[in-house]
Amino acid sequence: MGGENQSYVAEFILLGLSQDPKIQILLFCVFLLIYLLSLFGNLLIIILIQTDSRLHTPMYFFLKNLSLADLCFSTSIVPQMLVHFLVKKKTISFAGCSVQIVVFLLAGCTECALLAVMSYDRYVAVCKPLHYSTIMTQRVCVHMAIVSWISGAFACSVDSAFTLYIPYQGQNIINHYFCEPPALLKLASADTYNAEMALFLVGVIILLAPVSLILVSYWYIISTVIQMKSGEGRLKVFSTCGSHLTVVVLYYGSGIFAYMRPNSKTMSEKDKVISVLYSVMTSMLNPIIYSLRNKDVKGALRKLAVR
Repeated sequence: MGGENQSYVAEFILLGLSQDPKIQILLFCVFLLIYLLSLFGNLLIIILIQTDSRLHTPMYFFLKNLSLADLCFSTSIVPQMLVHFLVKKKTISFAGCSVQIVVFLLAGCTECALLAVMSYDRYVAVCKPLHYSTIMTQRVCVHMAIVSWISGAFACSVDSAFTLYIPYQGQNIINHYFCEPPALLKLASADTYNAEMALFLVGVIILLAPVSLILVSYWYIISTVIQMKSGEGRLKVFSTCGSHLTVVVLYYGSGIFAYMRPNSKTMSEKDKVISVLYSVMTSMLNPIIYSLRNKDVKGALRKLAVR
């Protein structure tokens, strides 16, 4: 590998969100709180769904998988981010960067697929309630979850292979707070056109395709809800589906902005803020959004508390 006059990069320097020491301390406190809430919230969701038989339904089965993906997502980024807020030498080895990219992409792409699957589950529950139990069987749910993780692994393998195969020589300063493919490609010492096209095409498949399924599902859901005569029934559907739709808008909106536009030569502060939304914030917000107004989850929590 490599040329005779340049050695390959062994480690990268991450500039992070700020260079101001005082702001870094403030950011450390903020992101530590966010990570602890994310860790506690998602672990609690998994434990509640696993231990309470009332939550052994397709919707909560997919929510448990979503929480697992969120745990992997945030843990691949935030702990290293917190350390870098406190140290002067903000470095990450090439191997560490590679592992971070793989775990981040696997969890992120799987989450895209899971959100689409969850929208289909809501479509069947609202539009075909009499056939729900025969359509969404345990076997079907398990297969859909497995396909979500496999699709995430496929997208991850393509993106990480194209990103890490390119030689990196000389420049090693990443204007970002973690090793994300678009930010890393800006340092490549070879033509990145094929890699950028691969990221874009995978983005079309793993971002736009699920979004299309979600939009179709919610079109039918809204059409069905409008025809409902019961105001209580409408409120229940909007409460359940509204939680899912909030997560979708936050996650897909920021993800599409980051991956479905031309790759500029520099990483702006706006790009980093947008990355915070889908890489850090959604992992914390998912348990809150799905459980805050959910009577089943609240009941399971009370049951667990009195044991």
